Amino acid sequence: MMTPEEIAKLPYRRCVGVMLVNADGHVFVGQRIDNEVPAWQMPQGGIDKGESVTEAALRELWEETGVTSDKVRVEAETPGWLTY
Repeated sequence: MMTPEEIAKLPYRRCVGVMLVNADGHVFVGQRIDNEVPAWQMPQGGIDKGESVTEAALRELWEETGVTSDKVRVEAETPGWLTY
C-alpha cells in the first residue's frame, strides 16, 4: 500500500463514478477486497487518454462489476466536475 506522501506526489487524474440502480431503486455498492476493514464503494476509476466520460464510466462499470454497457442506460450526469 502506498504511503500518503507517495500518493501526494502522483499526478492528478480525472475520474468517473457510477451509481448503478436497478428497476426497484436499489443501489449497488461493492465491498473492497483490498482493504483490511469493511469498505464499500460504487464503481469508479480514471479516464483513459482519448476516452469520453461516458466511455470511461461504462468501462469502469464493466471492469469492476462485470455489468456490460448493453445492460444499462445512462440516466443522468452531474452538471459539472465534483472534486474531493
